[in-house]
Amino acid sequence: MGRDPPALYFCHGLLAPESRARWPRSRVCASEVASPLPATDLVGCIFNHGGAVSDEISRRDFVSNSSKLAMGAMIVPRRVLGGVGHQAPSDTLNVAIVGAGGVGGENAQELGSENIVAVCDIDHELVAAKVEERTKNGDGTPREQGLRWKEQYSSAAKYTDFREMLEQQRDIEAVLIATPDHTHAVIAAAAMRAGKHVYVQKPLTYTVHEARILQKLAESSGVVTQMGNQGHSSDDARLVNEWVAAGVIGNVREVHVWTNRPIWSQGLLRPAPFPEDFKRDAPDRSWWPGSVDMAHAAGLWADFPVPKHVDWDLYLGPVARDVQYHPIYHPFHWRGWVDFGVGALGDMGAHLIDHPYWALNLAYPTSIEATSSPWGGPSDDPVSYPMATIVHYEFPRRGLMPPVKLHWYDGGLMPERPPQLPSDVRLNREGGVIFVGERGLLMHETYGRNPRLFPEGLIEDAAKVPQSYTRIEDSHEMNWANACKGVGEATCPFSYAAPLTEVMLLGLVALRTGQGFKIDYDAEHMRVTNSERANEYLVREYREGWAL
Repeated sequence: MGRDPPALYFCHGLLAPESRARWPRSRVCASEVASPLPATDLVGCIFNHGGAVSDEISRRDFVSNSSKLAMGAMIVPRRVLGGVGHQAPSDTLNVAIVGAGGVGGENAQELGSENIVAVCDIDHELVAAKVEERTKNGDGTPREQGLRWKEQYSSAAKYTDFREMLEQQRDIEAVLIATPDHTHAVIAAAAMRAGKHVYVQKPLTYTVHEARILQKLAESSGVVTQMGNQGHSSDDARLVNEWVAAGVIGNVREVHVWTNRPIWSQGLLRPAPFPEDFKRDAPDRSWWPGSVDMAHAAGLWADFPVPKHVDWDLYLGPVARDVQYHPIYHPFHWRGWVDFGVGALGDMGAHLIDHPYWALNLAYPTSIEATSSPWGGPSDDPVSYPMATIVHYEFPRRGLMPPVKLHWYDGGLMPERPPQLPSDVRLNREGGVIFVGERGLLMHETYGRNPRLFPEGLIEDAAKVPQSYTRIEDSHEMNWANACKGVGEATCPFSYAAPLTEVMLLGLVALRTGQGFKIDYDAEHMRVTNSERANEYLVREYREGWAL
């Protein structure tokens, strides 16, 4: 199903050794070009057949040194130079989407100016339906972005196995990954090892160990990386950073972060068959928890056949446990199940913890303690996450910045109102962050939106703070795509996203270790120092053939 790339390659002899090392040989070896390149295609050859202009050779460099090429005069066609409203092929990135039925489809629409050459999903029937759904607005009028995405999806090569896609389709330059959490790392690792730029939806990984692996791969491969926490590219996020750095609220020692997630069911038992000998009206039925659990599990039903259009084996991917198909997992509610997701903390931590983590330069915590409502399933091997969780993190001093205690609340739980907050100001039930500073409060909503200062007298101080963080003009997705093409830098690369993800996941490690117990963490050695059991939750067991 793969497609050969256009016959435009870098002329290998024209690049310095370090330049050749950056590109897969299939794109730089002149010997692989079947026939001599026409002069009119030479600029396309130099500028990467479908994507980024290399750092080592720019258009200006090429023009200024064209006499050295001794290849004669050439005429540059309009399709290369482009014009007003025209994007030249050499300025277009060849992108593959892995996981397009959910948020991946939203991400793809933001990449409408790029060339989506492949779409990989275990359920293309769902993807096709969602693609069609996105072609219209709520009032039935056409959606330009959705219509463009429909065209791209129709023309893209289709795959169900990302490994086949990476092996067969040679024109892919970048991969956007929006699958369930449990497959993020294996797909991203394979793509980076194949030399592809990668964009991975949040949370970056399923385990702490996987976050460390992806960070190292990003460093060693040199590809452009980005995690899909779009608030990180917002102007408001940068404003928060500038206010904190300028000392508008003074030193910060305490932060509260909350969300209304999960908006899906958690605390559930694994779906189970209805007992054949079950008698609903049995006089000796006790309806103690064991009996209720049996009815609860049976009430979810467990006899769903795998739809023909779903590749359930590929959906399971690295999961070592033999989990039977159920529509409660696919396509949406997987996030609350331990085999596939990392709960509300993984879902929203990247949108909320992100901002204090960034503004306060928090790095790694030294201790973590967590408490929650009951897990779903056996306490020693739960199958779904609790409905509500509280996590307490302690971060050490960073230079002149004091230690910080960060508190996380989910499941509708919220922090106590700080006394400095005016009585007529309500905390946003959907989610938010409060920085508690020596001079006052900084509060914002999810994604860093709508930052506010209390007391209001601090607003005058904030107005004097100069802009020190460059604003991002494009969407989070296009920021990444442009960086892949050598224009600017990605705002949330794995060098930042992996440690942030590790902090989020350490909250779950503490929760699995046991309530009423604080784990002490040695980040340098990626090890919990006061509980061997806790270290088991830093890693995972992989199904044979799926290990990183």
